[in-house]
Amino acid sequence: MRLTYAIKYVADMERAVVFHRDILGLPLSFQSPFWSEFATGETKLALHPASERNPAGSVQLGFGTENLAGLYDAREANGLTFTMPPTPQHGALIGRFLDCEGAECSIGEGR
Repeated sequence: MRLTYAIKYVADMERAVVFHRDILGLPLSFQSPFWSEFATGETKLALHPASERNPAGSVQLGFGTENLAGLYDAREANGLTFTMPPTPQHGALIGRFLDCEGAECSIGEGR
């Protein structure tokens, strides 16, 4: 298990990219209206459009594992509550679970 992403939800993608790239000096790896990413070492900073479910300024942690199916299968024994089972999305297997504080986290296999 490793922390792979800090996903920040933003109201204005272009303004957020300019701030993180030009003001903070983070190297931009990828930019689109729906997902922008900065090269910040082993854990990347990603920007995603805000929504009613994920308001601007909120952050979601993204984890990576080599055995997402095994983690999902052991969820009850480990006390994990998945809000989304492992599902193919954007060319990867991604799930979502709640941490001990009730915050939703994403987890991808091989990420």
